[in-house]
Amino acid sequence: MSAADTTTPATVPPPRPAPPPAVPERPRRKRTSSGAAAPWLLLAPCLLVLVLVMGYPLVRLVTLSFEKFGQSQLWGFQPAEPVGFANFAEVLGDGEFWAVVLRTIVFAVGCVVFTMAAGMMIALLLQRVSGWVRTLVNIVLVAGWGMPVIVATTVFKWLFDSDYGVFNALLSKLPGVEMIGHNWFASGPQGLAVIMLLVVWGAVPFVVITLSAGLTQVPRELQEAARLDGAGAWGVFRHVTLPILKPIIVMLTTLSVIWDMGVFPQVFVMRGGHPEAEFQLLTTYSYDRAFVVNDYAQGSAIALLTVVLLLGVVAVYMRQMLKIGEVE
Repeated sequence: MSAADTTTPATVPPPRPAPPPAVPERPRRKRTSSGAAAPWLLLAPCLLVLVLVMGYPLVRLVTLSFEKFGQSQLWGFQPAEPVGFANFAEVLGDGEFWAVVLRTIVFAVGCVVFTMAAGMMIALLLQRVSGWVRTLVNIVLVAGWGMPVIVATTVFKWLFDSDYGVFNALLSKLPGVEMIGHNWFASGPQGLAVIMLLVVWGAVPFVVITLSAGLTQVPRELQEAARLDGAGAWGVFRHVTLPILKPIIVMLTTLSVIWDMGVFPQVFVMRGGHPEAEFQLLTTYSYDRAFVVNDYAQGSAIALLTVVLLLGVVAVYMRQMLKIGEVE
């Protein structure tokens, strides 16, 4: 036997499979300057309208608040004089201004609380009625919401009239109540309560329609699971419905604060164009200083302070929305 026969043959490794053919990469499209500018071109008309409608008046408001600008400057007899922060110092040092600020905050908070409470209750009730009743109520809400503010204010002024008001006549039918001849606008708190009712009446439809749309997104399964765990109606609303509606409630509350802080026609028309001191809010107070006293600079300063106050509300709103986004 030879050595070649006794030698163990070497094992040959199996051939490696050929790699799959490389897929040719598609050439990436370079973002051209025309593609990047297309969104801005589409937004240009809207931005132009915003600049013309809001930008120029806001800039003019800021410039007027730092000048001495009265009737002489308006008619061109004297040039406008820069006075720095003198207008703001005079306004902030006036006790009447702070009384108006406090009255405006109380008025806005009252309107927002009653609007959100009434809107939430009506929206929840609409979920428990039949379809045709819900449709009828929505039609009534939209009709009330679409009513012009001047018309609604005139109707409320007639309803609460001291001699011919329907509200006084209805209250007088109660045993031991005599309200015929009662003047609701003899004092500021009662008169502002009537105006607050008018504002709430006009704001509730929007809140109801928005919350009703939000309630359709609440899963029925979660509500049924909460009931099976022993939660009552309040527990289901607090632990299931309310957390889901929180973003909508935050948005509605913020918008209501902004709108109610800017209430003007309701007070102006209800008081015949001359609101008394007890009925002055920041909007009417700024109007009186500018167009009744003819001190346009101080009126602009009061309006600018109102804008700054509202920006604080917007900042709180944005912070809450960012927190909600982080949780989600």
